[in-house]
Amino acid sequence: MPFPLDVPESELRRRRSEKWRAYPEDVLPLFVAETDVLLAPAIRDRLAAAVADGDTGYFAEIERLAGVCARYYSRFGYDVPEDAVVPVNDVGVGVRESLARTVPAGSGVVYTPPVYMPFGPWIRRVGMTPVAVPLLDHDGEDPRLDLAGIERALADGARAVLLSHPHNPTGVVHSRAELAELAELAVRYEAVVISDEIWAPLTLPGVEFSSFLTASDAACEVGLAVSSASKAFNLAGLKCAFVVNGNPERFEVRRSALSGAVGHFGALAAEAALVDSLDWLEQMRAALASNLDLIEKLLTEHLPLARWRRPDAGFVAWIDLRGYPGLGNNPAKLFLDEGRVALSPGPAFGSEGEGFARVNFACSEELLTEAFVRMGRVAAERG
Repeated sequence: MPFPLDVPESELRRRRSEKWRAYPEDVLPLFVAETDVLLAPAIRDRLAAAVADGDTGYFAEIERLAGVCARYYSRFGYDVPEDAVVPVNDVGVGVRESLARTVPAGSGVVYTPPVYMPFGPWIRRVGMTPVAVPLLDHDGEDPRLDLAGIERALADGARAVLLSHPHNPTGVVHSRAELAELAELAVRYEAVVISDEIWAPLTLPGVEFSSFLTASDAACEVGLAVSSASKAFNLAGLKCAFVVNGNPERFEVRRSALSGAVGHFGALAAEAALVDSLDWLEQMRAALASNLDLIEKLLTEHLPLARWRRPDAGFVAWIDLRGYPGLGNNPAKLFLDEGRVALSPGPAFGSEGEGFARVNFACSEELLTEAFVRMGRVAAERG
């Protein structure tokens, strides 16, 4: 079992986070995007020292955290100025506040289903209208932006594009050429691109990630990127993310308005992650790659009619189960009811996800294997 995905199930079941409390104990949880890891040692030690010292008050070191995030994010092809980084509570807050502060009220916002379930609600929550422009070949080997469709939406009045990059759930890393063309469209139609890049630290071995802001000069003119250490280092409950403002002169996204919501422990953990835990992160990426090799084997053995595209980044796999018509439009429901395996339902990502399910594979080989054995049994009976 590869480190760091080597935590026994008996230990995991003591956790009180959503992944291990949402379902009864006979269910294998491979749904919400939490990872089955212990904290990286530097993060564990920093948080333990803070508790020992009673250092549990309000977060104050805005400039320090902004510098940490700027230096880390500069590895993705853009020399990030420290004053362009705005720490925020989480990626959802960063996206919503960026929309609210850069896009006229009531505007249409393009998003690219099948995509992360909260995108539509986030857009509506700030008084704007979601405009779906599905990925081309979203169910094939080459998922990509429908740039012609996005241009039509912008021509019809949409004033922003909410990008998932790397894309959740397909795992595709959009190409620099796609992103550069998207930036040109945004310039042409005076639109904004907000790029959710929370999965950026988790590109898999052999894959390179470049932020939207690196695609061209135009991308910085129209873009903001939002990211966090939370997915890569399993820190979601500590509440810390950041916005990289590509054009501070144009976009009024200010630290004074947003940074007060950052969790103190989240900031301490983010610094320990992004400065002192990068070797651990490499081990995590290698473990995820090993689990992808295992998924290929498990699909062949237990779900031979399923299709998938090996993701470029992240720890979720987008599985096409339409080869088993007996599983219906929402295979995850039957896998839960009859196999006691919890996955993310495909239709939750948009109508394009009917017949699909999303599998969180950031777990031990034993749990992953047992989950596919159970799903294969259900598919054989129902398919």
